[in-house]
Amino acid sequence: MTKRLETALKPHLFDPEGAGLCRRVRDYFGWEIGESRVINMLTLDTGLTEEELEAARNGIFTNPVTQVSAFADGEGGVRWDFTDVDWAIWVGYRPGVRDTAGSVAIEAIADLLGKAIAPADAAYTSRLYLLKNAPLSRTQAETIARELLANEIIQQWKVYRGADWMEGGPADIVAPRVILAHEPSVGEISLESDQQLAKLSDERNLALNRNDIPIIRNYFLRPRVLEERAKFGLSAPTDVELEAISQARSDHCNHNTFCGKFRYRDLLTGERFTVDNLFKTCIQAPTLQLRDQKEWVVSVLWDNAGVARFDSRFNYSVTGETHNSPSNMEAYGGSLTGIVGIYRDIMGVGKGSRLIAGLYGFCVGPRDYSGPLKPHLHPRRLLDGIVEGVKDGGNKHGVPTPFGNLFFHPSYLGKCLVFVAALGIMPKEIAGKPSELKCPAQGDLIIMSGGRVGKDGIHGVTASSESYGATTPAGHVQIGDPYTQKKMHDFLLEARDEDLITFITDNGGGGLSSSIGESAALAGGAHVELDRVPLKYEGLDVWEIWISESQERMTVAVNPGNLDRFMALSRKHDVESTVVGRYENTGKLRLEYGGKTCALLDLSLFSEDFPQWQFDAEWLAPEIRSLAEPPLSEPGNYGTLLNALLSSPNLCSREWIQRQYDHEVQGGSAVKFMTGRDRDIPNDAAVIRPVLDSNSGLAVAQALLPAYSAIDTYHMVAAVIDESVRRILAVGGKLDEIGGVDNFCWPGIQYDPVQNPDGRYKAAQLVRANLALKDLCLAWSIPLLSGKDSMYVDGSLPGAFGERHKVSGLPTMLFTATGIVEDVLQSQTLEAKCAGDLVYMLGFTADELGASAYYDLLGYTGVNVPKVAGFADPKALDKDKSDALLALYRAVQTVVARGLVASCHGIYRGGLGVHAAMVAIGGRLGLKIDLSKVPVLDDGLPDDRRLCSESCGRFLVTVPKECAPDFEHIFAGLPCGLLGEVTENPELVVTGCSGRQIVGENIFALRGSWMGTI
Repeated sequence: MTKRLETALKPHLFDPEGAGLCRRVRDYFGWEIGESRVINMLTLDTGLTEEELEAARNGIFTNPVTQVSAFADGEGGVRWDFTDVDWAIWVGYRPGVRDTAGSVAIEAIADLLGKAIAPADAAYTSRLYLLKNAPLSRTQAETIARELLANEIIQQWKVYRGADWMEGGPADIVAPRVILAHEPSVGEISLESDQQLAKLSDERNLALNRNDIPIIRNYFLRPRVLEERAKFGLSAPTDVELEAISQARSDHCNHNTFCGKFRYRDLLTGERFTVDNLFKTCIQAPTLQLRDQKEWVVSVLWDNAGVARFDSRFNYSVTGETHNSPSNMEAYGGSLTGIVGIYRDIMGVGKGSRLIAGLYGFCVGPRDYSGPLKPHLHPRRLLDGIVEGVKDGGNKHGVPTPFGNLFFHPSYLGKCLVFVAALGIMPKEIAGKPSELKCPAQGDLIIMSGGRVGKDGIHGVTASSESYGATTPAGHVQIGDPYTQKKMHDFLLEARDEDLITFITDNGGGGLSSSIGESAALAGGAHVELDRVPLKYEGLDVWEIWISESQERMTVAVNPGNLDRFMALSRKHDVESTVVGRYENTGKLRLEYGGKTCALLDLSLFSEDFPQWQFDAEWLAPEIRSLAEPPLSEPGNYGTLLNALLSSPNLCSREWIQRQYDHEVQGGSAVKFMTGRDRDIPNDAAVIRPVLDSNSGLAVAQALLPAYSAIDTYHMVAAVIDESVRRILAVGGKLDEIGGVDNFCWPGIQYDPVQNPDGRYKAAQLVRANLALKDLCLAWSIPLLSGKDSMYVDGSLPGAFGERHKVSGLPTMLFTATGIVEDVLQSQTLEAKCAGDLVYMLGFTADELGASAYYDLLGYTGVNVPKVAGFADPKALDKDKSDALLALYRAVQTVVARGLVASCHGIYRGGLGVHAAMVAIGGRLGLKIDLSKVPVLDDGLPDDRRLCSESCGRFLVTVPKECAPDFEHIFAGLPCGLLGEVTENPELVVTGCSGRQIVGENIFALRGSWMGTI
C-alpha cells in the first residue's frame, strides 16, 4: 500500500526555508516572491496498516506544537489552510538515487513499532514549494525549479499553477521505485582488433589508454590463459573482466600520469633532463628517506591514509583527495560523497581509525559570473551545493570540520575543485599487535559491510580520468548517507577492538573491483560470488555489481572462527554485513554469478609491464610569455586600497560557510577555526585534542595558492608548503614533527595540436611543481604522509552562439600540514590581546607582488612571484638561505612554546596590510605600525610593496613589553623589526617610510568591508 504523508509548519508560523527560497530567487534572478511555504512529503510504500501509519505520523513525523500533517486521501493532496498560492513546485529524487532521509524514516518506523520492516518496504522523500504573491510566468517558475530547487541528474520536478494545486493537489506524484525489467547477464566480447577495443572503450566510457589496449588483448590471447579459462567455461573476455581492468588501469586509480616519463626542456635556457616517474622520484623517494630518519612516521605510501605517532599510546592518521567530477555534475551529492568517502579512507587505514576531523577546499568560478559561457551549474549554485554537501557529511556523521579553504577563479568554470581531507586517531596496538599492520590471510572470509549496491556510482573513476564535457556520464553521481556510515564506523571500531578484523579497506573508486582486487593481491588471490552481494534493487548486470561505487561500504577480511561474533556486532549496530567470498592463494581473481564463472584474471595482469605514459614537457619561462611587472605608481589612498583588498572575493570573510560546520562535536576543539574576541576571524590553524584525557594536541592547517601558477608552478608549490608550515608554527606546532599531504589537481597535459595545444607547457608546469615538492620536503624534512593527484581539470562549455569552449583550471596543489602540539594550553592564536603590547614583524619583505591579491585587484599578473628563501629554481638550493629561514622558524617555535608572544600570525595572501587588519579586528584593538621598520633586503622598497608584498617566510607577532628583552635576544641576528604597538584606540594606523601617515582606518569599518562581500 502506498500512502503519502504531508507535513508543514502551522500557517501562522514563519517558514525559514520558504523565506530562504524567496531570498535566493531575488539574489539569483531579481524576481520578487512575497512568501513561500514548504510542505515535506513522505511517500510510504509499505505493508503497514492504517493504525501503524497513524502511529508513525503522530509518533515520529509530526511535532504537534509547530506542525500539521495528514495523509493524502488518494484523490490529491491534503487541503492545507494556505490561500493565494500562485505556483506549486514539487521536487523529488529520481528512481535509484539514494534517499537517506527515506531510509532513516523506515528505520524509525521499525524502532517505533518494535518490529522488522519487510525488505521491500521503502520510503521516499520529496518537497512541495508553494509560492504566494509570485507574479511569475510558467517559464520563470520552471526556471526556479530547474536552476534552484532541483538538479535534473538526480531529481525530477513538476510545476503546478496554484489553482490546479488547490483544486486537486499533486495526485500524479508516485513512489519512485526502481523497476529494472532486465535479467542480469554476462556478455562475452570479441576483441578482434585493437581498433575494436578502442571503439568499445569509447562506447562504454572505459577511458582505456590507447597504449594499454594491445597489452590487454594479448593477455586474453595467450595459450596458457586460454587453456585455464576453458576449464571454467570461458573463452573471450567478459564485460565483467573488461570493466574490472578499466577500473584498475584508470588514471584515477593507477596514477598513470604521475608514473609517466617526462622529457623536460627549458625553451629559454635549453636545459634538458628526463624525470622517470614523478611519483617515485619526487614523492616516494623523499618520503622513504625521511621515514627512515624520523621515528614518529609510522606508515606511508601503501594504505588508505598515512599514519604518524600522536603520543605514547596513540597514532593519528591523515589523508586527502578530491571529488571534482561528481561535484561538477551534482554539487551537493558530489561533495557529500567526497567527504564521507575520505572518511572511509580513515576508517580503513590499518585495522581502522576513529574519525576526529574533516577538512575542505573549494575552487570555483566567480560567484557572480555573468559571462557568455554556460557551465553545467552556475558557480553560485555550485558553491551553495558543495558547501551544503560537506556540511551534511560532517555534521550528520558527528565529525568536526575545523578548517577549510575557498578560492574563486574563472578557470574553474570548466570543472570545479572539491578537496576533502580527514584525520583519525587509533591505538598504537590492538591485541598486542601494531594497529597499522593488516593483511588478508588464506581462507579469510570477504565481507561487505554497510550499504547496498545500485546503479549509482557507475564509472566514477573513469569519468574522473577524463575532461568534463557534453558526453560525461551522469551515472557516476551519487548521494551519500552519513547516518548509515556513522553506524558502520562505530560497529567497525568495536570489531577492531575485539581483534576480529585481519584486513579492512573502503569501497571507494571502483567499488568491489578495487577493494577486493587490491586486497586479493596481498592475499594471493580471491574467489567472489557476486550473486551474494546485497542489492538495492534487482536487475543489475553482473559487471555493474562489481564496479559500482555505491556509498557507505567497506570490505573486511575476517577469520572464519570470528565470523559469528563479527556478525553479532553487525546486528547490534544495525549494519548489514554479508559474506561474498573468500581469499585464496591461487594467484587469480575469480568471480562467479549464478554458479558460473564470469571472470578469471591473473593478478599478475594488474602489474604487467604496461607501456609507461610518455610526455614532452616544454617550459616557457615568464620572460618568454611576456610577463612583466606593471608600470604602477604608488597609490594615493592606502585606506581605500586596504578596504578594497579586504572586500575582494578571495580575501573577504568566509564566516557564512564556517558557521555552518560543526567544529565542536566530539568536544576536542582546543584552538577554533574562528577565533578573536568575538570568534569571527579565521585562525592560522586549528588545534584539536583527540584524546580527551590528555592535553596533547594535533594542529592542522591547509594552504592553496593557484594564482601563482600563472607565473611559475615551482614557486606556487614552494609557497603553499611554506604557508602551511608557518600556520602550524603559529599555533605552537613543532617544526621537526610536521607531516604533509599533497593533493594535486591539474589540467590535461597530453599534447594534442587541436584539443590541447599547450599540453607540453602544462606538463612542464607539473614537473616543476613536483620538483618543488621534493626540494622543500627534503630540505625541511617534511615527510609526505599521504597524497592524491587528480588530472583532467578541463571542461568543454557551450558559449553564446552554440560553440563550445575548452576551459582549463589553474594548476593547483592543496597542501595539508599536521603537527604535534605538546600542550594545547600553550597554543597561540592570531588576535592582539592587550593594549601596550609591542608589534614585531619577522622575516624579510621583498618586491614580490607577482600574482598577488594587490595586482589581481588592479587587473595585473606581474612577474615577481613570491619565492621561498633558498629555492630560487629547481635544483638550485641555496642551503645557507634555507637554513637561515629554518633558524627563524625554530625561533618562532621557541617564543611560542615559552609564552613570550601574546599573539602569532603568519603573513599570507594580501600582505602585511591585510593581516595586520586581521590581528587588530580579532582583538578589537588598534595597531600602530611603521613601514620603515619592516625588515627588507632593499632599503628603497616603496610603501605599497612593504604593505602588499606576499613574500614567504613572515610572521606578525605581538609581545608584552616585559617579554621584549627575552624575545629580542632569541631573534638576535635574524630578520626581526619592531614595527609599533597595540593601542586601545580601535584604529589601524600605518606610517610610511617618509614618516607620513598613509593609513588611519577604524577597525570596525575595516571589518565591515571584510564581512560585507559574500
